[in-house]
Amino acid sequence: MKFRKMPRTDLVLSEIGFGVWTVATNWWGKIEDSDKAALLENAVEEGINFFDTADTYGDGLGEEILADVLGHKRNDIVIATKFGYDIYDPTPRDGHKERAQKFDKEFVKYACEQSLRRLGTDYIDLYQAHNIKLADLEKDELFETLEQLQFEGKIRYYGVALGPDIGWYEEGEYSMRQRNISSAQIIYSMLEQDPAKDLIKLAEEHEVGLLSRVPHASNTLTGEYDQGLPVFDPDDHRAHRKNEWLEEAMRKVDRVRFLVQEDTRTMAQSAIQFVLKQPAIISVLPNFTNLAELSEYTSALDTPMLTDEEQAKMDELWEHGFDISEPEPQFREI
Repeated sequence: MKFRKMPRTDLVLSEIGFGVWTVATNWWGKIEDSDKAALLENAVEEGINFFDTADTYGDGLGEEILADVLGHKRNDIVIATKFGYDIYDPTPRDGHKERAQKFDKEFVKYACEQSLRRLGTDYIDLYQAHNIKLADLEKDELFETLEQLQFEGKIRYYGVALGPDIGWYEEGEYSMRQRNISSAQIIYSMLEQDPAKDLIKLAEEHEVGLLSRVPHASNTLTGEYDQGLPVFDPDDHRAHRKNEWLEEAMRKVDRVRFLVQEDTRTMAQSAIQFVLKQPAIISVLPNFTNLAELSEYTSALDTPMLTDEEQAKMDELWEHGFDISEPEPQFREI
């Protein structure tokens, strides 16, 4: 495992982090409880020290599972969690739609206390405003509250997680320019580089550490769909992506297969190396659902780094829309 230091902090994170949402929800395939524990335990054995969760993952399960499985390793790991969604409202959630958000002082303090309880710890290494919108970023009270929690020792650093999907440049720019955040979590992959490329420049300018999720672009860059798109369970997050997007993404994947090096670097490993080519990205968060993925993705760090020539070719492909044309219309005899 390799590590990077987050600017202006004393946090040192494994370049591969563990996004706990895959073992706390059924949104990325269903995993048996015993396999969830095995994934977390083996992640530590592989050298991962950074675990990114949220209070909303499984309505608290994403925090509780860390305490249950890795509580004895608390001093050896870095825990990031998120706040802002009102998981305490008894109103049932409507599918994958966003819950109501709250960022007032009383709620943030309460949410922090509940996260500390579920995590079984007295401090949170990185506390992230979850999918926060510009109107809430502009409220001084929120950041005064975070600074107070920091002063009390309940959180060490704070940042933002942009989302829920790609975009949100305005929120990223404002938080980096106007707020003293330590980190920003973004989506960045070979296939989804906008607005991440601009956010990376801002992060370098303001010394903000970036955390990058979905490096495999909904698994189009893992080889899982090379033989055709599967039918996703309705609860699976990928079921909400249009097949047209996935089909176009696979055509783009065909254009970047030159990165694969036989017996040396797979497509999935190339995707991780692509993300880590950016020094501003401190840790990348692949989606782990089984031990084979854990082994392949963590060993990406032992594969050849992308060369400047490969990066230049990737930049050119991005600028030209991956040089893909519209698919030929399919006709049938009648």
